[in-house]
Amino acid sequence: MIVVAGEALIDLVPQGVVTDGSSAGALPELPPLAPRLGGGPYNTAIALGRLGSPVAFCSRISRDAFGEALLGGLRAAGVEVAPVQRGDEPTTLAVASIDADGSAGYSFYVEGTADRFFAVPDALPVGTRAVSFGTCSLVLEPGATAYEQLMRSAAAEGLCTALDPNIRAGLIPDADAYRARFKSWLPTTTLLKLSEEDAQWLGGTPREWLSAGPSAVVITRGGEGLTVFTQDGGEHSVPGERVDVVDTIGAGDTVNAALLHGLSHQDALSPTAIASLGGDGWARLLRFAARAAAITCSRAGAEPPYASEVGAL
Repeated sequence: MIVVAGEALIDLVPQGVVTDGSSAGALPELPPLAPRLGGGPYNTAIALGRLGSPVAFCSRISRDAFGEALLGGLRAAGVEVAPVQRGDEPTTLAVASIDADGSAGYSFYVEGTADRFFAVPDALPVGTRAVSFGTCSLVLEPGATAYEQLMRSAAAEGLCTALDPNIRAGLIPDADAYRARFKSWLPTTTLLKLSEEDAQWLGGTPREWLSAGPSAVVITRGGEGLTVFTQDGGEHSVPGERVDVVDTIGAGDTVNAALLHGLSHQDALSPTAIASLGGDGWARLLRFAARAAAITCSRAGAEPPYASEVGAL
């Protein structure tokens, strides 16, 4: 069982083209916004379920209509929802903006929302082998402290822990304090995955992070592919899969899921097994993750692929 811990929210994704209204002297016409189920950890859980991994979601979700839809999406993907806490507060909203190259930016509406009030669970599901963390849930208090406590306790139990910071700079009031906090997570992190842009924002290097504790660091480089750095000094890269990009929403989350699914498939969900995976094993795993992410990029919103679409590991 892989447990994904973190926020679930609604992405509001623009549809169509914005017009400036200048020719008629009218006000600009804004595009309609389509609600999509989302949130980095949520997308990761959905992707794991679609790939066929036993997975549970550990979060706090609103009792509003958006929250019910989020739970329905989890169930439809085969994700265990017993660890989900419920609250009467509203669901977090993320308004997406899509650039010409398909890359996405976000504005967040997070004040007083349900996922901020996550509490440390008494126990993880029986059979848990790995726990995945990341994104807004590790920034927004008081929930961030609770997720951090869960990360540390999972590591102390010897579980594999995966971390994707997935930086949302607009939500981080003190960048230096967050960078220091990020470094404090590394001794309890087994697998660190982050984008090239996040790595630059954090200001460190894969080798520096490896020296602090992770067994492996995976850097995603968009359409250029993925690179893993390992404790034994190894560095292995694969190119990206070429695809007509609709948008990149959920691509990094799909990579998270594909890595965890592949490691589980190879019975490598432990610090020792990850550290000894070897070049061939990593190349196969990274290619699988690249294929999965490319499929997500080929369609609108966070729509990760099913196992039948990705093919064999």
